Amino acid sequence: MLEDKSIIKMGLQETKLGVMQKIMGVSKTSFLGKIDKLLEKEMIVSYTLEGKPLTKALYNSHLQKAEEQLSSGKFITQAELEKESDNW
Repeated sequence: MLEDKSIIKMGLQETKLGVMQKIMGVSKTSFLGKIDKLLEKEMIVSYTLEGKPLTKALYNSHLQKAEEQLSSGKFITQAELEKESDNW
């Protein structure tokens, strides 16, 4: 996602302050709900082992995949991993 040129020009901290000031002036709860949903969708909540950012939706998707792998038996135990690592 490309950053808005005005954000780059203003600087991140100044942009955050400006957005916060605008949000403080909002009086419609429905609009605040939309802002909240957007932030929930876009905010980074975790990172992969490779350092890639994960939004809440992507994080939950990774958790679901891991749970499916566990349920279907697609995993190795600690003891199996230790035995396997002896051959490395």
